[in-house]
Amino acid sequence: MSQSASPRTGGQLVVDALKGHGADMAFAVPGESYLAVLDALYDASNAIRLITCRHEAGAANMAEAYGKLTGRPGICMVTRGPGACHASIGLHNAFQDSTPLILLIGQVGRGHRDREAFQEVDYRRFFSQMTKWAAEIDDAARIPEYLHRAFTVATSGRPGPVALALPEDMLRDTASVADAPAYRPVRAHPGAREMETLRALLAEAERPFLLVGGGGWTPEACRQITAFAGLNDLPVCCSFRRQDIVDNGHPNYVGHVNTDPDPKLLERLRAADLVLVVGARLGEITTQGYTLFERAAAGQKLIHVHADGSVLGRVYAPTLAIEAGMPEFAEAAAQLPPIDPAPWGAWAREAREDYVAFSAPAPYSGALDLGACMLTLRARLPADAVLAVDAGNFSGWPMRFLPCRTPRTQLGPQSGAMGYGVPAAVAASLVRPGRLVLGFVGDGGFLMSEQEIATAVQHGASPILFVFNNGLYGTIRAHQERSYPGRVVGTDLSNPDFAALARSFGAHGETVERTAEFVPAFERAVAARKLAVIDLRMDPEVISTRTTLSAIRARATARR
Repeated sequence: MSQSASPRTGGQLVVDALKGHGADMAFAVPGESYLAVLDALYDASNAIRLITCRHEAGAANMAEAYGKLTGRPGICMVTRGPGACHASIGLHNAFQDSTPLILLIGQVGRGHRDREAFQEVDYRRFFSQMTKWAAEIDDAARIPEYLHRAFTVATSGRPGPVALALPEDMLRDTASVADAPAYRPVRAHPGAREMETLRALLAEAERPFLLVGGGGWTPEACRQITAFAGLNDLPVCCSFRRQDIVDNGHPNYVGHVNTDPDPKLLERLRAADLVLVVGARLGEITTQGYTLFERAAAGQKLIHVHADGSVLGRVYAPTLAIEAGMPEFAEAAAQLPPIDPAPWGAWAREAREDYVAFSAPAPYSGALDLGACMLTLRARLPADAVLAVDAGNFSGWPMRFLPCRTPRTQLGPQSGAMGYGVPAAVAASLVRPGRLVLGFVGDGGFLMSEQEIATAVQHGASPILFVFNNGLYGTIRAHQERSYPGRVVGTDLSNPDFAALARSFGAHGETVERTAEFVPAFERAVAARKLAVIDLRMDPEVISTRTTLSAIRARATARR
């Protein structure tokens, strides 16, 4: 610990604490409620790069993407009231996705609290259900203590978000106080007896399956869990939007459990006599509405490994529950003596063959063949390309046909929050300069956050954004047709010229209406070396990678 030679303002103490804990970038929309922090950042510009965003939701989602890409807490700064409310979606994303994030909120002065002062909100109550910890700092002398705890809580156990409110008058106070030491995450380790039991259960299996997901994975942990799967010839799949944990080119990788998964993958998971789940919460999407592991009650053995003990047994009663961090478990698993995989060798090979077949798009005779476009893109992607995917039916094209080859290269909201893709892609380009960063977003989601193109242009980010433009809130239209066929209301969209909109920001813009136009447009976008928008004018009838609106309507009508 070090002691400052002279008093520091609360704003200086906040910034010094951020520097001490290794923060090198912060995403913000400025506000008068935390001017003292902004002033301190002026003197720390060589250590912390401040990214000025155009909306607090964009800033929070950029911070969330930073957390996914680095494993360190993303830092977001917003003003009180509306600013904090706008940022709440990023907190919710981070909570559901187990991403470390710290939201710093300017707050009303301490003497004005509890009077419904201008933009006053009690953030301890407001954020209590979407953060790991929400607090307010009343004493500038305790800022080092609170920031140390915030970093520790955000990264320990199951990672997640923390919200700290900073009263503006407290930030102007001065205090002589020691800096806290750099934080260190705290995670549980698996016990030797638990690992022995896991190996014994695996040795008894005939159709084992490994399912990995959740947060807290390091690149080394990803390599170790992949090595464990390979040594034991285990078929391994990833949970919703976690395809980058295992190299999709690995012979044991067999798919991704998402909103529209390969039916054969689900059949194999249901038929497995042992399922080893590492890191995934077994949430609604991954379990297909909490139906995927019903056999666990009828003889299917379930081993569940998670960093948060409160998650274990929450929905399913596992045969063996192990509380452990992902790096700690992956290291222990990689060191286990391998088991003879002969009983399930054919099972694993067939699962891989199913995945390869599912990764090939069906022929399409329309003007714009999105499957063919994804295949040409697949052939051009470097292994470390970062893919940022928004929420919506369109996401099936990149998630089904574009493989992830390297850890920490997939960004996507498990919470299903539209508007994530653009800010996440911008953040990825800033955090990983020099890498190819691709963003995929529907036309509805694009117009929820397109203002962050201005942020990208201002700060030199250069992702390529693909806008799947069908003039619909596509996911909702599909659900509408399934439940109320032919009774369409509220899901049609009237859009601007997206390429022209991009150019108005100073970015590069392209419009693609035919398959043959895709590759030249992509190559021009790469050559532009700045943010680019490629407007994909798709047929609204092609609602997903596997069906059409007409087919959905016909099936729904036939059931009536």
